[in-house]
Amino acid sequence: MTEATTEANRLATVFGGSGFLGRHIVRALAQKGWRIRVAVRRPDLADFLRPLGGVGQIQPVQANVRFPDSIAAALEGASAAVNATGVTAESGAQTYTAVHVEGAHALARAAKSAGVATYVHVSGIGADPKSSSPYIASKGLGEQATRDTFPDAIVMRPSVVFGPEDDFFNRFGALACHLPVLPLLAGGETRLQPVYVGDVGQAAAAAFSGLAKAGTIYELGGPRTMTLREAAELALRAIDRRRPLISVPLGPSRWIAASTEFAARATLGLFPKLLTTTRDQVDLLASENVVSAEAEAQGRVLRALGVEPQAAETIIPSYLVRFRRTGQYEVQRSA
Repeated sequence: MTEATTEANRLATVFGGSGFLGRHIVRALAQKGWRIRVAVRRPDLADFLRPLGGVGQIQPVQANVRFPDSIAAALEGASAAVNATGVTAESGAQTYTAVHVEGAHALARAAKSAGVATYVHVSGIGADPKSSSPYIASKGLGEQATRDTFPDAIVMRPSVVFGPEDDFFNRFGALACHLPVLPLLAGGETRLQPVYVGDVGQAAAAAFSGLAKAGTIYELGGPRTMTLREAAELALRAIDRRRPLISVPLGPSRWIAASTEFAARATLGLFPKLLTTTRDQVDLLASENVVSAEAEAQGRVLRALGVEPQAAETIIPSYLVRFRRTGQYEVQRSA
């Protein structure tokens, strides 16, 4: 009997399933034969997920972390669930506290009440409830609320996540097409361990298959540690362009971020999104984002979940090619 057969007809609910990471979790679960309920605020915008599975295997439903009844309905009959919700910038009711803290608490509480056997909470490396950064602190508080409410919850902390729809390598590629130099905010020397979004999706699916230890925090990173400068250089090589890299210290970086945030608000969103950076994003760039030695020693990493991490060098050229001067037909040369 195959793994897909043993998991067939079991139901998993993926909150935030239409997002950058959520869609890859849905794909991984579909490949293993799970029936999947994709819980999102706008199910009409999640129909693109249906072809990832068989007929009727993937069902988008309406749910909002601020409305308990919708959460309970989305969890009805589910034996596993994952919280992949998150916001990178606050907007209206979608605040860090509402989504990362109160929302996480509400989902964990509902999952516990619904008798969900396996619950996965996606956080991030560096999450710290005591951080001065509202974003980082909200991630830490969300973890804390989740583990207090659902002690057996499996927490996954990925490093910077990359993939076709990412806002990391794609941003470097886009900026290189419009700017004569690339600024490296927060100095550019912070260490990162970029992890492929598909690998994180496979890790969540592995947890649903029983490969993760209940109540454990896993730190997910790629096979290579690099600085922000090295990540920018990697992106430039992938698109075959040359741009000077200018280190911007933390203080001026925060001032630049505050200025772009103000410009975005003052122009009612007309200020170019590509040039908009938040102070929380700067704080993230200033924080080490690598798998800890403790997690490695204790086996709380991707390989322990049966996932071999894939290198950014082998994947990003496939989706950054659009930033070459003539796309995929560009002859390799220096720009």
